[in-house]
Amino acid sequence: QVQLVESGGGLVQAGGSVRLSCAASGSIANVNVMAWYRQIQGNRRQMVAGISTSGTSNYADSVKGRFTVSRDNAKSMTYLQMDSLKPEDTGVYYCHARGIGFEWWGQGTQVTVSS
Repeated sequence: QVQLVESGGGLVQAGGSVRLSCAASGSIANVNVMAWYRQIQGNRRQMVAGISTSGTSNYADSVKGRFTVSRDNAKSMTYLQMDSLKPEDTGVYYCHARGIGFEWWGQGTQVTVSS
């Protein structure tokens, strides 16, 4: 089992930026998709951004043009650069790893955007 630990969350005003980091305790070379999810109603989570081993990235429509996801397999790190933040971006963000026959979740990090 590989542990995922997020960091970088905090308070930021609207229009500002923050970079979230996801550190994996083991290799992510076999992880097909590293992604970031935001918690919504109840315990449901919505994918915000994801990046595959091929380098293809996908974003939720609400964050396109504002967020950038990247990964560094050599460092077992995944990042989410969040720019032009809006109050509606507020929430708990989770790092997620998906491979063949497995998936891992981080513990989440809070991002609060003030207006």
